[in-house]
Amino acid sequence: MQDSETRSEPATPETKPRRSDATRAAILAAARERFAADGYERATIRSIAKEAGIDPSMVMRYYGNKEGLFAAAAEIDLNLPAPMDLRMQPADHVGRTLVSHFLDRWEQDEVLTALLRVGATNSAGAERMRQILKEQIGPIAAQVCPDPADAPRRAALVASQVLGMALARFVLRFPVAVAMPKEEVVDWLAPTVQRYLTAPEP
Repeated sequence: MQDSETRSEPATPETKPRRSDATRAAILAAARERFAADGYERATIRSIAKEAGIDPSMVMRYYGNKEGLFAAAAEIDLNLPAPMDLRMQPADHVGRTLVSHFLDRWEQDEVLTALLRVGATNSAGAERMRQILKEQIGPIAAQVCPDPADAPRRAALVASQVLGMALARFVLRFPVAVAMPKEEVVDWLAPTVQRYLTAPEP
């Protein structure tokens, strides 16, 4: 007869690790490695599954397809200027600073361009992009706009400008948009972004 002190207690939901959570974590870690090393286009579900040590069908089970997996795995910090730093600038320079920063980020980060491409065609990618912009543009709009309560609407207008140009220049690659020097793009977009952020209500 087994002694009560040595008898193992059944695992409870609180103590038993959830296998699905561990599997998801392994998939996302492998996906980030492969997307970073191979780029979005060359990374495959098979190579990601192999790195995670699981069957490819498990990746599909949790994330549906490569687009959904990429959206879940994408960890993107836009490295935007801090709201306080923007407040230290002349009020009419905020639009130029943001547009210039966005163009620099897109030119330097293939992952950001890939997420924009995925976001245009995949609901998970679109939600990830919305989350990034809400969390990272929203606080800036709240700091510099006349009424912080109006920040979400102003942030959405800013996003419409910077995402529109990014789509034309880096994804669809319209020849004229690609050929424009960065400073010319800034000159065109900055006044509009500035107006969206700081102008009185129309």
